[in-house]
Amino acid sequence: MRLLVDTHCWLWQLSAPERLRPEVLELLSEPTNEIYLSVASVWELVIKHSLGKLTLPVPPERYVPERMARLGQSSLPIEQRHVLRVAGLPPHHKDPFDRILLAQAMADDMAIVTADKAMTMYEARIVWGAV
Repeated sequence: MRLLVDTHCWLWQLSAPERLRPEVLELLSEPTNEIYLSVASVWELVIKHSLGKLTLPVPPERYVPERMARLGQSSLPIEQRHVLRVAGLPPHHKDPFDRILLAQAMADDMAIVTADKAMTMYEARIVWGAV
């Protein structure tokens, strides 16, 4: 299974795993699954950290790659086809980071691990993360 982890679920996996359903934690740790963190999520983390809205134990330029390596997760780049796919999405969700995640998941046939109810309004495959 190919999974794209929404930013908040990725952070929960690291610092508050009890907020994720046990089945989701199993999916995220299953070695046969391909787990991705989008560059959009990394961008969002960096912005929130620089604005003081997200506290991390080390700077994001260390935190993200070290944690991704520890979790065995891959980075998903933002490609032109992903951005163009956003143009066809209905305006249910206003957050540009979430819109690109939706477009990436739909374009690359991935399920999104999220706890964002607005994402369920799209035709993307959703793996509900929150307990």
